[in-house]
Amino acid sequence: MPELPEVETTIRGLATVLQGRRLVSVEARRADLRRAFPPDLRQRLTGARVTGLGRRAKYGLVATDRGDTMVFHLGMSGRWRIDPDGLGPHDHLVLGTDEGRTLALNDPRRFGSLDLVRTDELDSFDPFARMGPEPLSDGFSGASLESALAGRSAPIKAMLLDQRIVAGLGNIYVCEALHMAGIAPGRAAGRIARMRLDRLAAAVREVLAAAIEAGGSSLRDYARPSGELGYFSKQWRVYGREGESCRCGALVRRRSDSGRSTFFCARCQRS
Repeated sequence: MPELPEVETTIRGLATVLQGRRLVSVEARRADLRRAFPPDLRQRLTGARVTGLGRRAKYGLVATDRGDTMVFHLGMSGRWRIDPDGLGPHDHLVLGTDEGRTLALNDPRRFGSLDLVRTDELDSFDPFARMGPEPLSDGFSGASLESALAGRSAPIKAMLLDQRIVAGLGNIYVCEALHMAGIAPGRAAGRIARMRLDRLAAAVREVLAAAIEAGGSSLRDYARPSGELGYFSKQWRVYGREGESCRCGALVRRRSDSGRSTFFCARCQRS
């Protein structure tokens, strides 16, 4: 599943084509993805000018001068294609700009979604209403983690995946950040000292920044809008490396937590 760095990379790619451009054509080639497209999608977007692009957690945001923001989620296998050589059966939404560029939202599994939300109502949009701070924002820190985790006995890994604690973190980057910070994924979240939470917040930022710089991780069908694959997977410290040597020389282990694989080093992450 595309995670935060993949979505951020997608938004940066789309900005090179969409920022400031007018949408002259909007074609929904099917009625839905995971849920139905807005029935007035074409009416509200055709002729609108894109005024800004952004991201909230794992959602991409495309704002227009009509006061609407297109909110998309890439689901398991979604991606945007820029100026594709022809359209395929999985290109479900196609946008044309006044510059003659074409963008196609491609989603073979159709687990993604696309909504139109009034820009001034984004904070109350249901997926966003209870989200915690963005991990790359000033609102995320050791102090914010200390406050959110106080008294919590659940494992720190589970807490970091809880969107109410911090928005947009997924399994790959949580495993990587916990290893970088030297914190065991099963450690009770409310028992981690502030100094270690400061280190964890810094590790989250560092891991995400490195992944964005690398264009994300190559996972199944994900690719950037340019068609290139991200290569952060070549930098993974523990994720997907069960049985391989950690940097300390011990072997990377894997266990299943609530149906998700947790990769860690028992030597580096003792507590």
